[in-house]
Amino acid sequence: MPTVVAGKFEDLVEIGLSVLIDEDPQLQLVARDVPMSEIGTAVARHSPDVVLLNFGALSGPADVLGLHRRFPGTRIVLLADRPTASECTQMLSFGATGCLSKETEARDVVRALHLAASGMHVLPRSAAAGGELGRLHADLTAREAEVAELLQDGRTNAEIAERLSIGVETVRTHARSIYRKVGVPSRRELARLAQQEAVAVDGERRPVAVS
Repeated sequence: MPTVVAGKFEDLVEIGLSVLIDEDPQLQLVARDVPMSEIGTAVARHSPDVVLLNFGALSGPADVLGLHRRFPGTRIVLLADRPTASECTQMLSFGATGCLSKETEARDVVRALHLAASGMHVLPRSAAAGGELGRLHADLTAREAEVAELLQDGRTNAEIAERLSIGVETVRTHARSIYRKVGVPSRRELARLAQQEAVAVDGERRPVAVS
């Protein structure tokens, strides 16, 4: 049973994470709401399989690198406010195993913790997808990036309009611009670019994309 130490998050996030982990019979939360300054002590005490950290509480990437070097057997998963692909890539290069958005659906957070405990890298769909999708997010406007992510999740135009408080025709306009920039004809092809499976490549695992 993977064990988890959770850092300090905003109250609602902390409560939600605690409930999620407590409700999973295959996960054990051994410490919660731990300030960043005390994470090292908590990890030394509990030797967890995974430590879940608040990206916003980091002083910089060196925090991740230092923790990884000190406790190489503990997987580091970060939760951030809509992390960019470059931020996630940077965190993985400094020793993190996963980097997720705080908007990730509950079931995917739990799945990510299990995958991370087994050594699998986990990233948001926008960060995990390669090739055209990686270039896509570099070219899009902030609003187009929001629409693209929802299109990749299979949301309808009406659902996207409601979520972003914009008109349906505005969603269609953004969608056409997105398809043109990434060079795909439809949302189905856009979603296909975001889908990545966990496969072995030269003895290593490629990142798993989560919502």
